[in-house]
Parts: sequence; structure tokens; C-alpha cells
Amino acid sequence: MVRVRRRRQVVGGAILVAWVVVLAWHVRREYHRPMAVRLAEASINLVPTASFYSIKLGGSPIGYAASRIDTVAGGFVLEDDMRLRVAAFGSDLPALARTQVRLGRSLELLDFQFALRSDFGTFRVEGRMDGDSLLDLDIVSGDTEQSLAMPTRGPILLPQVMPMHFALGGEPEPGAVYAFEVFDPSVMERQQVTMEVLGRETIIYPDSVEFDEATGGWALLRYDTVETWHVRQTFAGIQLESWLDPDGMVVRATSPLGYTIERTAFEITWNDFRALEEAGGAAALGAPDIIERTAVSVGVPLPRGERIARLAVRLRNVELEGFDLQGDRQRLSGDTLFVESEAALASPGFRLPADPDEWSEALGSTPLIQVDDPEISRAAHEVVGTLDDPRAAAERLARWVYEELDKEITLSVPSARQVLEARRGDCNEHTVLYVALARAVGLPARTAAGLVYVRDRFYYHAWPEVWLDRWVPVDPTLGQFPADASHLRFVIGGLARQVELVRLIGRLQLDVVMVEER
Repeated sequence: MVRVRRRRQVVGGAILVAWVVVLAWHVRREYHRPMAVRLAEASINLVPTASFYSIKLGGSPIGYAASRIDTVAGGFVLEDDMRLRVAAFGSDLPALARTQVRLGRSLELLDFQFALRSDFGTFRVEGRMDGDSLLDLDIVSGDTEQSLAMPTRGPILLPQVMPMHFALGGEPEPGAVYAFEVFDPSVMERQQVTMEVLGRETIIYPDSVEFDEATGGWALLRYDTVETWHVRQTFAGIQLESWLDPDGMVVRATSPLGYTIERTAFEITWNDFRALEEAGGAAALGAPDIIERTAVSVGVPLPRGERIARLAVRLRNVELEGFDLQGDRQRLSGDTLFVESEAALASPGFRLPADPDEWSEALGSTPLIQVDDPEISRAAHEVVGTLDDPRAAAERLARWVYEELDKEITLSVPSARQVLEARRGDCNEHTVLYVALARAVGLPARTAAGLVYVRDRFYYHAWPEVWLDRWVPVDPTLGQFPADASHLRFVIGGLARQVELVRLIGRLQLDVVMVEER
């Protein structure tokens, strides 16, 4: 039995976590590659510092961040904290992201801890360098723990280390572009990043306050003036702009996503966040709903998604290179995307389980898709039973996930094992669990994300694809097998690829060229 059936309230999750990942990058800073000896010499002058930031969306407070550097025996410790109260489909989603990085005297990585805590649970990653070429990782999601060793191509850089590299690596040159690679524990992937130095700017920001007994609140006492470097950071096609002080710490940051981060006095950040808590969340103080804010209108009414058999839309105002728009049931002609749902599915041409050597990636286990977990395997085989027909198994799994999971918007890094325990979530949780269950019975499966039409708008969404002689989209969140033609796939892959959808926010315009009903 389906416990909750709120179609629009469970789409949109594909962009929610990606939005937070991009936001967190602004609390971490930029870097260009200096020599280790130079870093070691310059780091002698490092002193403990702390900076505090107000985070706003559309001018309304939604959280705060803090960055700290401290000296310890043998090196340094960097700490980043970010607390959010995000409005999404009328729900208030609190979250805490915390990172601690320990460095040696030459600013080399020794170990780190990253945690994202929300109402859904905790996702935690701990890493330790083993020599110069191996990173040992412990990953905890809910009650599930995993360990793995990741080979590295030289020293590992985390985003939190970038402020010190920027400050100590030499004088930046206006117009210069620096390229580097970092490991981002929030998405468990390496990221290729470039930073362009745009120039110098002077910024004035609130530095200290005093308590005003007459008003019972904090009053600004002093402003500080700082010379900053204005930089543009690009990763996964996303451009962010920041203003950095001589120590490499953020003073201000902006994004096309609509949020701003500004350095201010601690009392101001805490007072704003306390007001958020007392009001019951960002929505109560007028903050925009992040899901509705990122939805895309088409200007004309369409049939319900499940009735759409063929759809053609023109994709305007965005660069399409790098997206997975071509292939399977999608065809891209110029800037027009054609999607045709499967009228009938041909015989897959194989029986379950598929050959693991041929489908190693689409059947393999990952830190968040725990195919080898005994509980995942048990649940998958209980659902599928003795079926060896891939199509029948795919449909049965889609129906089971749809019926078993409560429909609830969440802010989490989804883990299949944790979702199996919690039995709730939005499109991300439905998708990651389905992919794990399918792979556990030998059915090749992968994650896709893009847009889906629900009622009157297109929302960012995630769904699985399974191999049935070709890649066929399935939507266990909306209870569709196969998924209807309003599913517009932009990326294939997990959270690291879904972050690329942020490139579309505030830019993508859709024109309906053709629609045919079943």
C-alpha cells in the first residue's frame, strides 16, 4: 500500500542536494599550485583565525557558515561549519554540514572528517592518507559502514585547504587562470576546477557589534575595509564568483542560483539564524521555496505526464555541450529535444542475471549503492523471486519501491542501505534504492537525472534506467514503468553528475514544439 501519494512533493530532490553541494563550495576557497617548500616557509606565519558568514536566498536568511584555522602540534586544523534551514515544497529542511581537515607543516593532507546531518540521518566520510598514493576512506551512512582505499595521483587536495594555498602560493595575477583537481567528500568524487582572477576590489563589511539595551538587539559598532581578489571559479560547468581577502578567506560570494554569502560579525550571523529557528524555518521569514524557484515553466498547458507519448521541446538560453541528451529514446536536433516513450518493449535478449564481466559498471557496488550488502540482496531476491525475465523483474521492482517508500522531500546524501531501512524519501532515495535492488539480481541499472513534467511545470528529478535491449527509464517515485515521455534526461550518473544540473538553473527556457498523447 502506498502511504503517501504527493506527486509534486517528491520531485525536485535531484536539484536540492546539488544546490547544497554548490553552496558549500563557496565556504571553501580557491587555490593555485605553489611549491611545497614555499608553503612550508609561508605557513610559519599562520595564526588562528575565524570568519563568520550570513547565507541568504533572495535576500532572506537561510543559514550561516563559519570557517576556522587553528595551529596544533605538527601542523594545522581547518574547520568549516554550515547550518541551513531550507524551504522546499512547504517543508522546512534543517541541515548541518561539517568538515575538519588536519594538515602537516607543509599543508599536506593528513586526514579529514566530513559529515552531513539532516532529519533523514547522517552521512559521514573519514579519510586518511596512506603514504603519497593511497587515500583510505571510511564511509558511514545510517547504520552502514564501509571502508575502501582510493589510489591517488599525487597529493590530495580538499576544498577546505584552498584558502591557505591561495594566500601562501604567491601573488595572483589579474587575468590568470589556475587549474587544479580536488577530492570533494560530499559527492565522493574528484573535481576538475579552474579559477580565474578577475581583479582587485575594496569591500566594506560589518566587523563588530555592541548590544543595544534600548532595542534589546545588536547594533553595528564598526565596519572593516579589506582589499580583495575577485575570482571566478568553474567546476562541472558551473561558475561561482567570490571576493577573497589577502589570507584567502571569503568576504563575499554570489551565484546565479540566487544565494549570497557575506562575511559579518558573529553576533549578526547567530542572531539571524536564531530568528530562523524561532520562526520555524526559512519559509516563515519569506525565503523562496528552493524547489519552486528552480522549476521551469513552459507557458502552455500540457497533458498529465503519464499521458504524454511523444514530446519535443526547444532548449533555449543554455550551453548543451556535456549533457547526456542524445541516445536511447531521446534525439537532439539542433536545440530541439525529441522524446518518445516505449509503446512496447522488445525482448531484452538475455535472462537474469546478466553477465557481470560484460556489465561490470552497471552491476557494480559503490559506496552509496551497496549491491553486495546482505540486506539489499535479500530484499531484492524476495521481491523478484524466481523471475529471470529482465522486463518482468524491472517492473516488479519499480512497483515495490513505489509502494514501500513514503513520499517525503529530504535533504541527504542518499544511500541505498539507509533508504531500505528508512523506507522514505524523494526521487533521489527512490532511485538509489531501485538501482541497488536491480543490480543485486543481475539487472543492469544506472541513475539518470533531468526534468519531469508534473501538473503545470517541469521540475528537476532523478530516476533509474535499466537495460532491456536498450536503456529504458523507470520512475519508481511516480509509479511509472516505463517512465513517460515528459522525462527529459540531461545527465547519467550519481550526485557528482547531478551537480551539473545547476548549470541550467535560472537560465534554461523550454518551448513546447510538439506533444502527442497516448
